Amino acid sequence: MPPTAPAEAVTEAPGRRLGASLRAYVALTKPRVIELLLITTLPVMFLAAKGLPPVGTALATLIFGTLSAGAANAINCYIDRDIDAKMRRTRRRPLARAQVRPGAALIFGITLAVLSTAGFVVTVNALAAALSASAILYYVFVYSLLLKRRTSQNVVWGGIAGCMPVLIGWVAVTGSLALTPFLLFGVVFLWTPPHTWTLAMRYREDYAAAGVPMLPVVAGERRVIVESLVYTWAT
Repeated sequence: MPPTAPAEAVTEAPGRRLGASLRAYVALTKPRVIELLLITTLPVMFLAAKGLPPVGTALATLIFGTLSAGAANAINCYIDRDIDAKMRRTRRRPLARAQVRPGAALIFGITLAVLSTAGFVVTVNALAAALSASAILYYVFVYSLLLKRRTSQNVVWGGIAGCMPVLIGWVAVTGSLALTPFLLFGVVFLWTPPHTWTLAMRYREDYAAAGVPMLPVVAGERRVIVESLVYTWAT
């Protein structure tokens, strides 16, 4: 008779599977990208409040902002699962490694989008909820589905979604929009292309293999550098 497996091994295996599954779903949200978005949200709330913003409002904005960004990123992973598997930089993502079923990833992303929007309505205000929902829809439909695989200007106009946190942070505190957050929106908008193109230059072969027309793939290095410098100066 084969020896019986130790009780610890029997009980630990499901726990390990659950832990791996949870880590995979968290990875779908791209936590490092969310971190950048929150870094632009919180300081604007201090600026809008001319001091310390209401703690409850700030916490709610950060929590539901995290869910909003996670929703957009998870749905983006679903859309890009084919090209992610072809690129060294992204081939360890959960869908590329078949750690999560595509349908489950899509449902997860949509669920986060609904929760984030509802959370903003209930705990912050309706305008912040509308801006958050608009950012998700723009990132999914305009950037991921329309621009990313069709034009070298994908990150220029697609970057609008990443500028929305400054508007959301301002609106969360004041309940309305003003010139100041739009100026900050412009700073983030102009900063996005050079920072993304620098990364794309490093992974140019990856993007070429995946058929994504990033500027470093379709243009010479000199043009990429010149355009990056122009955007940097404008920033």
